[in-house]
Amino acid sequence: MAGAAFAGIGVTPAWAQVAEGIAAGPEITVTARRQDETLSEVPASITVLTGEDLQAKGIVTTEQAIAATPGVTIVSNSAQVGDAQINIRGVNGARDAENNVALVVDGILKTNTAAVNQYQGALQQFEILKGPQGAYYGRGATAGVIVMTTKMPSDSFEASGRAYWATQDSQLAEGSISGPLGENTGFVLFGQYRHTNGFYENVGTDSRTQGKTMDTYEGWGLGGRLYSEPTDRLTLDAKFRYGKVEAGALNFTAIFALPDFASVLGIPEYAENVNDHEDFQYRRNVPSIDNQRTIEASFKADYAFDGAKLSAWAAFSDIDETFYADTTGASLGRFNAQASCQQSVADLYAQGVVLQAPLYLGPTPGASTLGAYSPTTCDGIQVTLRDQRDVSAEIRLVSDTASPLQWSIGAYYLHINRHYATALNEDDGGPVVVSLYNAPGTPNQTSQLFDDRFKTNVYAGFGSLQYELGDALTLSAALRYDREERTVTPLVPDVIDPITGASINPGYDVGTLAPQSRSYQQLQPKFTARYEFTPDFNVYLDYGVGFKAGGFNSQGSAALVDLYFNQALGSNIGIEDDYKKEVSHALEAGFKASLANGSVQVSGAVYRNIVEDMQFFEFYTGTFGILRVVSNIDKVRLMGAELGVVWKVAEGFTLDAGGNVLDSKIISNSVRPDTEGNKSPYSADYTLNLGATVVQPVSDSVDFTFRADYRLTGPTWFHVVQAQERRTIFDLFYPGLGTADYSGTKRDTYGIVNLRAGLKGEGWNLTGFVNNFFKTRYLEEVIPAPEFGGSFVTPGAQRQIGIEAGFSF
Repeated sequence: MAGAAFAGIGVTPAWAQVAEGIAAGPEITVTARRQDETLSEVPASITVLTGEDLQAKGIVTTEQAIAATPGVTIVSNSAQVGDAQINIRGVNGARDAENNVALVVDGILKTNTAAVNQYQGALQQFEILKGPQGAYYGRGATAGVIVMTTKMPSDSFEASGRAYWATQDSQLAEGSISGPLGENTGFVLFGQYRHTNGFYENVGTDSRTQGKTMDTYEGWGLGGRLYSEPTDRLTLDAKFRYGKVEAGALNFTAIFALPDFASVLGIPEYAENVNDHEDFQYRRNVPSIDNQRTIEASFKADYAFDGAKLSAWAAFSDIDETFYADTTGASLGRFNAQASCQQSVADLYAQGVVLQAPLYLGPTPGASTLGAYSPTTCDGIQVTLRDQRDVSAEIRLVSDTASPLQWSIGAYYLHINRHYATALNEDDGGPVVVSLYNAPGTPNQTSQLFDDRFKTNVYAGFGSLQYELGDALTLSAALRYDREERTVTPLVPDVIDPITGASINPGYDVGTLAPQSRSYQQLQPKFTARYEFTPDFNVYLDYGVGFKAGGFNSQGSAALVDLYFNQALGSNIGIEDDYKKEVSHALEAGFKASLANGSVQVSGAVYRNIVEDMQFFEFYTGTFGILRVVSNIDKVRLMGAELGVVWKVAEGFTLDAGGNVLDSKIISNSVRPDTEGNKSPYSADYTLNLGATVVQPVSDSVDFTFRADYRLTGPTWFHVVQAQERRTIFDLFYPGLGTADYSGTKRDTYGIVNLRAGLKGEGWNLTGFVNNFFKTRYLEEVIPAPEFGGSFVTPGAQRQIGIEAGFSF
């Protein structure tokens, strides 16, 4: 299991000499730089998980693969199932913006952020290449690239699969079959079903939510692949995938940061450090339900000329997602005057319902402190829709000779049609009407609506050169030009909110909502040098530019922030209805070494990255309702170092360690100028991975297997506002008491231990596992809302115990 050990730090023993008496594994081929290379040849920090590694670590999801990689973190599934924010060395993916990490599956570039966490098929290899890869992948690779390789058809019939049963009523069943269809054609069929009840129960008394959990998940996917070689020069590769998911949504608890409230009222929970909140009580009266449907298809053709290979592909993706859930309307009394709100408060008060401190339930809404996500109907119902359909195509010509000079040239096109909307509807206590707009007087009448259609066209051209100057020095250069043309069309009707009497979208209160257009373009060069001193030691230097296009917020966002925060509170927040492109300039120097006759491998790197206009997600709530926007941080400096060591102690026994240390700093931020000097949000100060793999025979045909993994994640701020104070909307109602202190919103360091042990024979394995062995409590995400007076917090996964069985023949 040497490959599994090296996956944690991005090196593998396959490229080094092997200690006497210890067998070498096969050399690993990677494709993260758009060409086939051995892992030792890649002049970059790269993590590779082979099929054996994925099995040994029990990896099922992208989150689990990322947890095996130092310097990379992910936040996913806290808001919705299609939500995944990956952070690589301080470059974070902003929720509601475009990808910051390119996702490539079998050579096809995926463009929808919702695809990152989806089942892609029978996975054979997982690669993470760190640093901007815009020269190779364009607009969505400012932080790095994830490359997934799935199973190819086999020459004879094969079948494989695995299933597990675990606590929290968790089950997994997945498998694939493959075989020939004639002399030069083969197929793969694959499928997966995964279910869990989750860890956090909704304990509210409403019949709509009793017995339900907040982090439930049930999903399935089916797909197929047809691969053909009609001639010795031509290959054809067609794929199709369909899947559905039903899961929880908005798994947040509001935690306040109002020290004056705590002091005057004698209720310490009004100023609670987010790390001290251990009792996550969910008492919602509206079920949190998220539905996602995916249809994807692609076709790829390769033709080998004499001295060059032509590759072309086209892909179609259609991912629709809609969720509804309890929301935050009760925190400032938006629906207090509604009969349904008043009646639900009176009924719950008569039942003797007690809310978790610092909240209080009185006989009327006005006599209560309800907070967000309460068991009453006073919160309203949030309905969010994100539907995206995209079509993309690429053509590439690559040299294919033994010459010292290698080259490539190509072009790319992408069209995106995205519909994004969020509605705040009244909760009248009846069945939920899942609709973006319900007219006044109808069930769940709409009080606020952001609704826009976004269309995008992307055009790109690219090329690369690589030259070997003798046996030791290799130089490479790549260049890509992306142009992105984006439009937004508001779909919100110009009608009055029946609850407040204002417009249903605040943009109408200051003018009209009109279509907007913007274009973004960027040259993305990349230069790399690699020098091999000996077969056991090489160094590299890498410089690259990353680019993520700008875009549009929901139209009316700027008007809302200006009216409710800048004018009312004097906040001076620079939110706009559009946000700028993000550009990064990264420099990395690293080495790879083999010591002690190959039994010890060491790799390391230092890096520095200047990010201009880093995109950042913010959540606002108040008497106006709710708002999600993307803003820009003008300039962020990121610098750090990585080091990894793998020691193959003996045949069947390997130890590995890898770590990353990050120093980040906001240099300038015109959106919130007083945050300059703070750290980059969502960026852990350090990560550490430790692991041990044991494979020992217990008979001639059976091996005992053991894998232990420890992941340490350092302190993390999630907002640009950090150890600072803010005047909040509560100060408008309680003058002198509404100043919030956000020094307690940094997530503490936490460590997770996962253990696996079992037996493995020819074509079968049986493994017991414990995830989060020590029941470590940690936070998945903290979303401070500075002008609200608190944070919205999602707890992390608890301990899970299960047994897994697998087969292959």
